[in-house]
This record gives sequence, structure tokens and C-alpha cells, in this order.
Amino acid sequence: MLAALLGASTARAQKFTQLAQTPPMGWNSWNKFACDVDEQKIREVADAMAANGMKAAGYEYIVIDDCWHGTRDTLGFIRPDAKRFPSGMKALVDYVHGKGLKFGIYSDAGSKTCGGRPGSRGHEYQDATTYAQWGVDYLKYDWCATEGLKAEGAYTTMRDALGRAGHPVVFSMCEWGTAKPWLWAQNVGHLWRTTGDIYNCWDCLHDNGGDSKSYGVLRIVDMQDGLRQYAGPSHWNDPDMLEVGNGKLTPGEDRAHFAMWCMLAAPLIAGNDLRQMNPQTLKLLTNKDLIAVDQDPLGVQGFRLTTKDSVDTWVKPLADGDWAVCFLNRAKGPRAATFDWQTQPVHDEVAKRDLNAGRTRYKIRNLATGQAQGTTAKPFRAPVPGHDVVMLRLTN
Repeated sequence: MLAALLGASTARAQKFTQLAQTPPMGWNSWNKFACDVDEQKIREVADAMAANGMKAAGYEYIVIDDCWHGTRDTLGFIRPDAKRFPSGMKALVDYVHGKGLKFGIYSDAGSKTCGGRPGSRGHEYQDATTYAQWGVDYLKYDWCATEGLKAEGAYTTMRDALGRAGHPVVFSMCEWGTAKPWLWAQNVGHLWRTTGDIYNCWDCLHDNGGDSKSYGVLRIVDMQDGLRQYAGPSHWNDPDMLEVGNGKLTPGEDRAHFAMWCMLAAPLIAGNDLRQMNPQTLKLLTNKDLIAVDQDPLGVQGFRLTTKDSVDTWVKPLADGDWAVCFLNRAKGPRAATFDWQTQPVHDEVAKRDLNAGRTRYKIRNLATGQAQGTTAKPFRAPVPGHDVVMLRLTN
């Protein structure tokens, strides 16, 4: 009888393939607020995103992470915490939709969430039905308390439940890369985490206890090596949410963090307090030229071409024959970025594309300043401050 009520079926569905044709953009509550979430805070964040230029720049998802849960009712259906969300989740979803934004929520494949709230194990079809009734557009699905579960099976079960519920949902798989989801998840989720959680630092390793570790920005960048061939429209590698604007990174490190996520064709999920951020942070998060690199319709993840004197040279092929080039200074002190376009042709085996300035002359524009910087007829040379980037767009 319960299966009939839910409309559940053992037949497998498919993920909603028309979604996430470019990496999702939005905001998530965890990095700034952790479990301190309530409906008033979420409404205020939605108000800010709609009004401060982020919505106009392409951000669209407002995602509540862990700790929104109350208890399950007598039939097993999940309900939000009544003290934190007294109006109910449907009213909050409607409010976010009324701002022209989309709504995301969090659950876990195990019996409990990472914050100790009720997980979805054994309730996948119930939860998917509930989310559809609320109008949820995005689900982040975590991997705590999953003793004995196999990742591919657990995530496929929730994918099927979402498909059966019938309301289009972007499915964000937060399995931390343990079971190498890039090898099997293309038809299961729209994005999958490739590492443990990000930590708000430049280059560090934070031990959370047990087998759990969190990683600084630079370490997560390095951990993306070898994964780019698995990403593309509607199936993205996810190096975790942004720490931009959360106060522990320098302005240069914030800039490098954001620029590298754009080079990686990563989801751009802001994690700061949108209600109160300085103009510098807002300008970076809404930089239309950097965002265009991330959202490029070709959907190819960039790659590290060379490393010399602590400066990485990253390249990313773009639509219409353009290229993005990013010089990342890993060192604390300033370094010089140099590149001789004429003698260093670039071949991308994944995209089957060549950057050959000997045949084609490109115009160069600095994406942080918006200024033209000549053409590829001459070698490029520019100073890069410590823990910072110089990012360029080459236009054919």
C-alpha cells in the first residue's frame, strides 16, 4: 500500500539529462553557517542573491545543507525542524522561487546525516516524493553512516527515486571520491565530489578524525589531476564549494581559488554570507569574464600544461576557438609568468583542439582587469603576486 501511495517502482529511471548543461551555480549554507540554519536566514540570503548582482551573473540555486531535518512522521515521511522552519519547507521553497531562484536541499545515503539528522536510507522513494511535493530543484546527497552500502547502488537508488517522483532535480553526489564516481556516475548524477571537504586555507591538510580529512584550496586543485576526461555537460567533477569571502584566505588567494574553479569547469557554489560581504568579494564572485570561462558551452575542464619556478600554466579550450590561460603562483612571493606562444604550441587530447599561435594570431585580454594585453605575436610576460593568478582569454 505504501508503495502504491508513493508511486514507487522497481523499474529504474534515468537522471534528468537536460539539467546542468554547464556547471551549476548557486549558494550553499554549510561553509559559513554549518548547522545554524533557519528559514529567516535562508530568506535573507535569497533576497541578497536576487538583489546584489549574483542572480544576474548566473547564480540560481539556494541550497540548505545539513541540519534542516526534524523527525519522520508515523508513515516515515521526513519533516523539517518545526522550530527552525515554522512555516514549513514548501513555503520556503515558494519564497525562493518567487525571487526567480531555485531551491536545493540536503540528505544522506546512510541512516543518519553527517550532522546526526535522519538520513534517507530505506526512505529514498519517500524522500524523493516529499522533495517533489515541496518543489525542490537540487539535491546534495552525502555519504555518512553508510555502513555496508555500495556507493554506486546507493546513489543509483536515489537517482531512480528522483526520476520516479517526476520533478526535475539536479543530483549532487557528495561521496568524497572514495569509490571513484567519475568512472561510473555519468548516468547517475549531474556532479560528483572528487575529494574530501574543502578547508578554509590555501595549502593545508586538516584531520577531522578517523579516516576523514579536509584539504586546502591548492591541495584540492592538485587532486583533480587525471579526472578531466570524465567531465562534461550534465556530468561534472566537483572539487567542493567555494570558500571565497569567508575571511581566512587573502584577496589574492580568494582570486586564485575562484579562477581555478573556473578553469576546472567546477560548480560555482558560493559558501559565504551573501547578506554582508565586501565589495571586493562581490566583484570577484560576479566577474562575468571569469564566470564565462567556467560556463563555457564546450564544457571541457582545463589542465595543467607546465610548472616552472612555482608557477603553473593552465589552459582550457573554449567555444568558438578561444582559449583560457591561467598562471597560478604557488609560492608566497611574487614570480614572473612567461609564455612564448610561437614556440609552445598546445594540444588538448580530450577536446582534440590545438592552440598554435604560429598559425593563428590571438588577441589577449586579462580577465581580472578587463584590459587588452596585446596578441600572441610576442611572448607574454607578467608578474604574478604570491598565491595569486593572472588569467587570460585568447580570442581567435
